[in-house]
Amino acid sequence: MSLLAPPGLIDSERFRAFGPRHLQEISEKYGLSGEMREAVRLISQVLPFRVNEYVLSQLIDWERIPEDPIFQLVFPQPGMLDDNDMATLEKLSADRADKLLLRDAVKDIRSRLNPHPSGQMEHNVPTLDGERLAGVQHKYRETVLYFPGQGQTCHAYCTYCFRWAQFVGDADLKFSASGPDRLIAYLRRNPQVSDVLITGGDPMVMSTERLRSHIEPLLAVETVRTIRIGTKSVAYWPQRYVTDQDADDVLRLFEQVVASGRNLALMGHFSHPREFSTDIARQAVARVRATGALVYCQAPLIAHVNDDADTWAEMWRSELAAGAVPYYLFVERDTGPHEYFKVPLAKALGIFQSAYRQLPGLARTVRGPVMSTTPGKVVVDGVEETPEGRFFQLKLAQARNPALVGRSFRARYSTDAAWLDDLELDATVPADIAAAVRGTAGH
Repeated sequence: MSLLAPPGLIDSERFRAFGPRHLQEISEKYGLSGEMREAVRLISQVLPFRVNEYVLSQLIDWERIPEDPIFQLVFPQPGMLDDNDMATLEKLSADRADKLLLRDAVKDIRSRLNPHPSGQMEHNVPTLDGERLAGVQHKYRETVLYFPGQGQTCHAYCTYCFRWAQFVGDADLKFSASGPDRLIAYLRRNPQVSDVLITGGDPMVMSTERLRSHIEPLLAVETVRTIRIGTKSVAYWPQRYVTDQDADDVLRLFEQVVASGRNLALMGHFSHPREFSTDIARQAVARVRATGALVYCQAPLIAHVNDDADTWAEMWRSELAAGAVPYYLFVERDTGPHEYFKVPLAKALGIFQSAYRQLPGLARTVRGPVMSTTPGKVVVDGVEETPEGRFFQLKLAQARNPALVGRSFRARYSTDAAWLDDLELDATVPADIAAAVRGTAGH
């Protein structure tokens, strides 16, 4: 397949981001009500808000707002913060004299939203020569996460994003590396690491030249065999691979990685089938795949956006039709506006199983529901009926302690539990798993 940009597409379209200061402009063009505009303005003082013209004009159904799932996905909504916090923000933002009080209130609210879930700040940051590695996480033996500083934003922000703290301008909450030199030194001393996930933010906001400066050094580390790029760009700005000024250059970079004998995987975040509905999104996937790169698809199950089985089944079928691999259905993490988006595990399991049954065999690569917890990735495998009662069947698909990977355990069934911490482990759970889950194991 040719990497030349396909004919018939407007190649002069330029990316333009919109934030809180553009709310009036968005309202005038798309009919956002004054009440909704004010809610977005207040909440965006705490949680990040960013959108672009492609999302506004191609993905949101403005006849259905505020219920439209893509609108819920990118615009902060009433209910994401509690009433007391909203009242505080409204009062303090009304008077410029309260600017310092407002700043302190915002910081306090953010601190109560669990900005770094699953121990990622305490347990995941490795050291090199006794110093913590900025912009690097190493949770699982074979995999390192790398946060290049120039990639710590996105083409648009998801309201559910578990890395929302990357985007609020607080250095204390942000993972960021200025360059790859110390990462490379760390990888050379840790040859067990075979997989580097470049993440953010979104690395694909970077120019190809900048992205190359972070990727090419990895090709000099022989033990690195897979390079993954975590990105929402195909959903929110597919032009990055089709009509952007250096779209062809980035595809050549992908070809270079594949030619080195490594796997290159674009970890595409798709939250709703509408993100796959445009011609340019499907063309973007086709052009990426033509380089030899793989495309895997994952997203959390989130209330108000995709909490029904038919939505997931349609999305997974669309991904398969585009040549992408359905990979993970995640449980929404316990951070940010978690109360607004959370789906109980029992409901999540029912949605996953119902959607899974609708799929052809090649799409049954997907796993879920999966919780990315402190000890590792915990899959809710099913429900077991016993004389002692009902239990969730759980399994560690990945673990901080490799000895736990693939092992099953169970917890009391609950209709309300939405996270691992909400579950009561059964007395039969092996001691090492129980210690890891309860946080009593060494890290």
